[in-house]
Amino acid sequence: MIQSKEIGKSREQIRKMVVIAMLSGISIFLGVSGLGFITLPAFRLTIMHIPVIIGGIIEGPIVGALVGLIFGLFSMYQNFTAPGPVSFIFWNPIIALVPRILVGVVAFYVYTLLKNKLKKRKLSIGIAAVIATLVNTIGVLGFTYILYLDRYATALGLSPNIVGTTLIGIGLSNGLSEALLSAVITIPVVIGILKIKKN
Repeated sequence: MIQSKEIGKSREQIRKMVVIAMLSGISIFLGVSGLGFITLPAFRLTIMHIPVIIGGIIEGPIVGALVGLIFGLFSMYQNFTAPGPVSFIFWNPIIALVPRILVGVVAFYVYTLLKNKLKKRKLSIGIAAVIATLVNTIGVLGFTYILYLDRYATALGLSPNIVGTTLIGIGLSNGLSEALLSAVITIPVVIGILKIKKN
């Protein structure tokens, strides 16, 4: 009996490691290939955080946090190796890592809470995806404002007085669109994976 429990735990740990590797690989592939960005006439949306949300909902907060950590580290790597005008933002591990780690953690706890209260799995997944995405957006933009207000303004040739308005505009346009897109993609993927796990 004890041996079978140990085998079960070992299999679960192996499964979690495989999921972390797979979802992290997908996130990195989306970034390297450019497929993680959807260009619209007014702005560009990212879906690179979606594997983090899926990992958190499917396998729990630790897996979600680890996939988010790898996503954040890759983001730092990208901004170090191919810097742009505001890449310095993502050289800071607080901005590059903390919001991305929280994405998976928040996705799990919001989904778990709503699943038990609403009893509607699809709605719970969708709301969790939206909130987790907004955590990333608000985290990155909020830390940028707190830590790099003047430097951000200088890099983009803006007055420091309008940086707050600019960041809010980015949050409303990109952030809300990314949140809705993440729900649309995450719901069928998570439902499909949960059905496979049951079989």
